Amino acid sequence: MRRFYNFSQSVINLFWRILFFLTLFFALTSPNIILGDNATFGTSTTLLTTGLIIAIVAILVMNYAYPRIHAWLVKVLVTEQLRTGRWLLLMVLVGQIFFVYFVHPNSGFDSGMLLHTATDPTSVLDPDVTSYFSLNVNNLPIMLFMHWLSTTFNQTTWEFFDYVTLFFVDLSAIFNLLSVKLVQEKALGTAMYIQAAWLAVFPSIIMPYTDAWGLPLVSFYLLCYFAMRKSTLPSLVRAAAANGFGISVMLTYFMKPSSIIPVIAIAIIEILVMMKNHKRQTMEGLFIAFAMLLFIGRSGYETYRYVNHKVETQTYIQVDKSRAIPAIHFAAMGVYGQGGYSWWQAVEMTFLPTKKQKTDYSVMMLKKRLKQLGPVGYLKFLVMKQRNNTADGTFGWLKEGHFFLENQKPNNKGITNKLKNFIYLYGRHIADFRFVAQMWWISLLVIIALGFGPERRVIQILRLAMVGGFMFLLLFEGGRSRYIIQYLPCLLLLAERVVINVKRLSGVYERKLDAAIAADESEQSQ
Repeated sequence: MRRFYNFSQSVINLFWRILFFLTLFFALTSPNIILGDNATFGTSTTLLTTGLIIAIVAILVMNYAYPRIHAWLVKVLVTEQLRTGRWLLLMVLVGQIFFVYFVHPNSGFDSGMLLHTATDPTSVLDPDVTSYFSLNVNNLPIMLFMHWLSTTFNQTTWEFFDYVTLFFVDLSAIFNLLSVKLVQEKALGTAMYIQAAWLAVFPSIIMPYTDAWGLPLVSFYLLCYFAMRKSTLPSLVRAAAANGFGISVMLTYFMKPSSIIPVIAIAIIEILVMMKNHKRQTMEGLFIAFAMLLFIGRSGYETYRYVNHKVETQTYIQVDKSRAIPAIHFAAMGVYGQGGYSWWQAVEMTFLPTKKQKTDYSVMMLKKRLKQLGPVGYLKFLVMKQRNNTADGTFGWLKEGHFFLENQKPNNKGITNKLKNFIYLYGRHIADFRFVAQMWWISLLVIIALGFGPERRVIQILRLAMVGGFMFLLLFEGGRSRYIIQYLPCLLLLAERVVINVKRLSGVYERKLDAAIAADESEQSQ
């Protein structure tokens, strides 16, 4: 069993290294980090980016050249990192609220359809709306949830739903920090920095859709899993975590089914570890594991039954589920063009009346494309698609058709327009935003790349979850990095693993720096 376990870990690590380092390479070569004129986007960074780079370089030089400045930075960023991290998170939260208050535009594509239907009862009579939800039945639960929020709080504005999105995103960050506290508390301060940096460059808080709304569910079931595995926690807390795990997994399934891939990774690693340690299993351990599974299964089943009943018996909108798009359609779309959405295949789904006809058409298109590419061509296509799926640190911002339903070239008058210039397609500072977001993305990936060391269970679960996410997006519809948002909790938790390694790598430098400071002080005293 140990041989099989070691072999399985080697296979996981092999796929992880190939897919992850492709992601890192493509992120490093992304056009988002081009300074000055950018021929790819027809934009140019401004003095804001130049000033930011100069400031960063100046801080790094002063940190290296002036021991006292280094000592102050160590005190603020390392010794008092928990306090500093809390202040950073608070500043980011204030900035987010400020941003949403002034910028809350109407969006197009799926997000616009969901919100329009949820807030306007007359829209359910529109044949185009009923056709959309008949074809995309998977979006029905979130639309009904949006409708419930709208009627409960008597709100129909985009601003309200942007604040809801902000709440869900920040709730995800809180759950991530609690997970770090459970798994590796010493890394909590650094984790605060990582979370604050992510939230500061994540404009999807003004895009109410499954990408952002599913984040707290993924973060919560990961937190519940870590709590279940924490043997020092009280039994009641672990039992509550098991129930929370089952509930959140089922809610995730209804919100965004592909987001349960980390659950599959958890199950695989747990089975492998159990097989490896089967001779050391105790009756008490087996009883606890069985009890946890009962809690998970029961809570998950009840949640599924409740939500499914609500969806099946809803009377808000009439849908014809026999017209639902089959899963194979997304695999067929995923092998054409950039590996993403195919308008003409989607249109074909609206005209084919039966599920069998839709399935047959998608299978035909998939086989036709695979035959056209051939084995080598398909491999090249997958490498290209991995770039499209993961390289963009803005997470596909502005990549969807009809992203915003208003003028994409704001003027520079007033706070609202000044902010829009950073996130609108023809905004003056859109290149600055892309540069900063890409630098954050590269920094996160580099941090994860430095996270070598013992292959702990948690690390392998998160790696396998990302391998599963990468492969899902390679095999099905992808083509832009918006779909990677759902796996951000895994990447953010992986990043905290670097703390120990950075300390190990920086140990020699710290000793030399301390010696230099001591020599400097000795010389001054003489």
